Amino acid sequence: MNRMRPIILGVGGGSGSGKTTVVNKIVSAIGKQNILLIEHDSYYRDLSHLPFNERKKQNFDHPSSLETELLIRHLDALKNGYKIDIPVYDFVNHVRSDQTIPASSKNIILLDGILIFSEINLRKRMDIKLFVDTDDDVRLLRRLKRDINERGRDFDGVLDQYERYVRPMHLEFVEPSKRYADIIIPLGGENVIALEMVIALINDKLKQIGN
Repeated sequence: MNRMRPIILGVGGGSGSGKTTVVNKIVSAIGKQNILLIEHDSYYRDLSHLPFNERKKQNFDHPSSLETELLIRHLDALKNGYKIDIPVYDFVNHVRSDQTIPASSKNIILLDGILIFSEINLRKRMDIKLFVDTDDDVRLLRRLKRDINERGRDFDGVLDQYERYVRPMHLEFVEPSKRYADIIIPLGGENVIALEMVIALINDKLKQIGN
């Protein structure tokens, strides 16, 4: 068992804000061997009990759509040196896969998700909280590209979901959660200075735990 308490780093921000770019640059700078990446999206609730047409109509941008309580249990297990099985979610069919990804704790556990700061019990477990802040029009364009190219959606469907759920939920849950962040990163992965400061902070924390 890994008995060293890991640093838990949260990277939040709106859909399409550039969180993935920020995460990738942190991982590249700190080293994959030091980081366990956990995506909140992996913890979407299984909807296999619903017909496919009903699954498509669900509000995936509301906190209740995610099994955050399971993620919290997994974090607590990792902090105590136990292994976990991260769920695998099928975004095309809106169901949780039978497969899981076994994972062990590392020096840093990096949480990535739009709603991670809106959940108080999840937020309390984080040592560092980063919010990636990007203009709405840029986020919409990025979401369009991602959902069409990677998740099998069509243009009209993505826009309908954005108007019906994404934007209202962003205003209700994601944007207000920005006040809980320790550091706000405007312009996402393009903000070189902010990323250098964040990486220096993480390296300093690593030194404190013996690396």
